Amino acid sequence: MEAKKGNFGKFMLLWAGELVSSIGGGLTSFGLGVYVFNRTGSAAGMALITLLGFLPTFLFSVPAGVLADRYDRRVLMMVGDGFSAFGILYILICMMQGEAAIWQIGVGVFFSSTFQALLEPAYRATVTDLLTKEEYSRASGLVNIAGSSRYLISPMIAGFLLSVSDVKLLMIIDICTFFLTLTSTFVVKRGIETKKQQEKESFFASFKTGWKAVHGKKGVFVLILVSSAITLFMGVFQILAEPMVLAFSDAKTLGIVETICASGMLVSSIFLGIFGIKKHYVRVLSFSLAIAGVFIFGFGLWENIALIAMFGFGFFLMLPFANNCLDYLVRTNIPDELQGRAWGLIGFLSQIGYVVAFGVSGILSDLLGKALQIGVGRGAALVVEGSGVLLIIISLILLRLKSVKSLEA
Repeated sequence: MEAKKGNFGKFMLLWAGELVSSIGGGLTSFGLGVYVFNRTGSAAGMALITLLGFLPTFLFSVPAGVLADRYDRRVLMMVGDGFSAFGILYILICMMQGEAAIWQIGVGVFFSSTFQALLEPAYRATVTDLLTKEEYSRASGLVNIAGSSRYLISPMIAGFLLSVSDVKLLMIIDICTFFLTLTSTFVVKRGIETKKQQEKESFFASFKTGWKAVHGKKGVFVLILVSSAITLFMGVFQILAEPMVLAFSDAKTLGIVETICASGMLVSSIFLGIFGIKKHYVRVLSFSLAIAGVFIFGFGLWENIALIAMFGFGFFLMLPFANNCLDYLVRTNIPDELQGRAWGLIGFLSQIGYVVAFGVSGILSDLLGKALQIGVGRGAALVVEGSGVLLIIISLILLRLKSVKSLEA
């Protein structure tokens, strides 16, 4: 543990780089979502592009986790961040030659996401390398702020920029942020010693060891399944919030609404970054999920910007509490030397929810809108409301599971 002392400053530098990268990625994501919806008028079209951008991260998270335990994690982060910029650059070039086809946008986001897949397990494992156990909860709050910035800061900026320019400007800004991220990661790499592997396991053996780490304790595996449910409802929100608002408003208003909603995550992440959570992790997890379910149900009830923003704010306000508890309970029940492999598997399993959401929610919204003759916006609202009900049910079940409660010991 001695090597970890005094490394919080290095963590902050690394975190700052990821914050900038997340903002840039959020600009591109928002801009491409509006671009595709305006061209197709379909929630399914937006969902398809989001799915293509997400699939590589989902499919490659397990081998990326193994790599994070076998090679220098900071180098993997630099390669992932640097090469992912070329996918965005490809879309930008296509747009500069005329309107980009849907398949060209899909190819670009798929390529970019393929290299981004290297980043997540290496980043999470590096946080463990840098910090002591006592600093995990405080760091988790800050990590949540960086992750939420693509929803908190990016939509507001993107909405205003789209009112005076177009999506190409957003992508140019995104590409520029990669240089700042690479610099911060390089500085951190020089400041900490690379861990030497005493024994080289085969790739399959490393994967098997990681599986035992996450499946060895029943409570840990249950929490991973809960995390997958959370990503399912987050994915539904991410996909359907845009057609819900764009059905009766414009991109500028959408950007403002998304920023107000995501500011709930900022408020609670700041609170957690300062105070953390000291005990009763399972209770806090269950309570926060139940309240989040109530808010996401209310989010879909009315075509009223003020109410949509209010319920969205409440939904995002609860998520960092749930994520903080999940992160702590899982992280403290997995050995340090297995963190990379474990987080690669955790990322794969927990993000199954996103795959389901991106693959189904847009199509389901379009079908409901046509079948009930209420339009794609209200069809999306019905799917969102159903997600809220399911989240409440999951929270009540979780509170009674002894295998999860035992993890606090």
